Order: sequence, then structure tokens, then C-alpha cells
Amino acid sequence: MAVTPPRKIARGGKPKDFRIVRPGRGQNLTTGIVEDLGTAIVTGKYTKDNPFPVEAELTTQYGASRSVLREAVKMLTAKGLLRARPRQGTWVQPESAWNLLDPDVLRWLLERKFSPALLIEFTQIRLAVEPAAAGLAATRSTASERAAIQTAIERMVAAERGEDEPLESDIAFHVAVLHASGNRFYAQLSELIESALRFSIKLTNRYKGVRLASVADHKKVSDAILAGKADAAGTAMRHLIQEALDLIEAEQAGNFDSEIVRRKRRL
Repeated sequence: MAVTPPRKIARGGKPKDFRIVRPGRGQNLTTGIVEDLGTAIVTGKYTKDNPFPVEAELTTQYGASRSVLREAVKMLTAKGLLRARPRQGTWVQPESAWNLLDPDVLRWLLERKFSPALLIEFTQIRLAVEPAAAGLAATRSTASERAAIQTAIERMVAAERGEDEPLESDIAFHVAVLHASGNRFYAQLSELIESALRFSIKLTNRYKGVRLASVADHKKVSDAILAGKADAAGTAMRHLIQEALDLIEAEQAGNFDSEIVRRKRRL
């Protein structure tokens, strides 16, 4: 999405804060407006002193029809960011009402300002979900799902040689395990986990002083899944995520030189 910066124009033209959201590749006008407004809401642009604009202002600001703006507001309302009532207008909801399980909301929050506390909460969710998903994948996965896990490991190996993208191959592994669990609820968490992994993987790798994640540790998970060993798969996945949690907690505590961090860097 490209948003033109505010600019002054001649009298009789568009207002000086007029913006045109031009859809990017695979992105329509409505989602472009949702992205722009969602970012503005999460970063605190709208307050009691600067309330959320009325519909007429938004149509002018974005050069969009009322139906497009209404759809964008409806999408933001579904994410918990806005609330609207007839004849009362639309206002920004408190952060406690935001849907943190929505991948866009989580991404906007992580992009707003680095928050170890938020990453810790997210990693705790991973710790509750991914080891169980790995255990289920060992006994429920189909041939194609096991192949996707193996392909992700091969991509991680290729990334070590500089022949693939480290972050994308790492994310592909975790998403493949969720889909291989045979549990539709776990599978539907994949987009959420992918959104947050884009921040947490780079962060924990930097804390460990490495460019990419340990292929050997990930391969322990995949080997156990492919061998049908549910307990071993769950244990190996738990080790991966607990390591990430330990590193983030050490950073939050300002204990970056702790024995935990030194030990992780030696692995």
C-alpha cells in the first residue's frame, strides 16, 4: 500500500490531508484503507482530542466511496478496534477489546513498538500449542503433510548454505507442523503464529548471536514426527520454544549477560 503524504494544494482543490491509498499487489482498495486506519488506531493517532473521523471525512481523505469505507470500518470493528452505533458515530475501542488473535492486530502491535512483554505472552501461547501439535502430527499427519515438514527442513538446510531465506524456511516449518496436526483449530492459528514469528525469530537469533535457527534442533522435531514418535516430537518442539522464551525473558529482565543467554550462545 502506498499512501501519499499530506500536501497543500490550491484553493478549490482537495483538502491538504487528502490521501489516496493505492492498492499494492494482491491488495484491493478496502484492505489498503484497513491497513492504513488499523495502523493509525494502534499507534494511538486517534484520541479523545483527535477522535476517529466521521464517514464524510474518510471518503474525502481516501477518495473512496461510502460503501468501501463502510466495509473497511466493518472489518476494523470485527477486529475489535472500533465500535459503531447508529446516530452515535464510530469510536476507537480500548486496547483491552482488541482481538489479539487477529494476525493483523498482532502485527500492528508488534510494529508499533518493540514489546518483550507482548512477545512473551505470544511465546507462552506457542508453548501451549506447538508441542501438542507436533505430537499429533506424529500420529495423524498425511503423507503430503509429512512431505511439507520434510521440505521445510530441507529449505532450512539450504538456508545454511545461503540458498534459501532463513526466516521464511523457519516459518514454513512451524506452519507445516500446525497443519499436519490434523486439528483444525491448530491449523487456523498458523497465520497468527506466522505473523509473530517474523518478529520473534529474528529477535531470538540476534540474542543468540546467530544468523539463523538451529537446523539440528528443528530436525529433531521433524525426525520424531516422521518416525511416528509423538512424545519425542512434543518434547523436541517444547525445547525449541522454551529456549526462545528464556531468551526473551532474559532480555526483558535486562539480564542479557545471564548464564541462560551465554549457554544458548554456546549451543
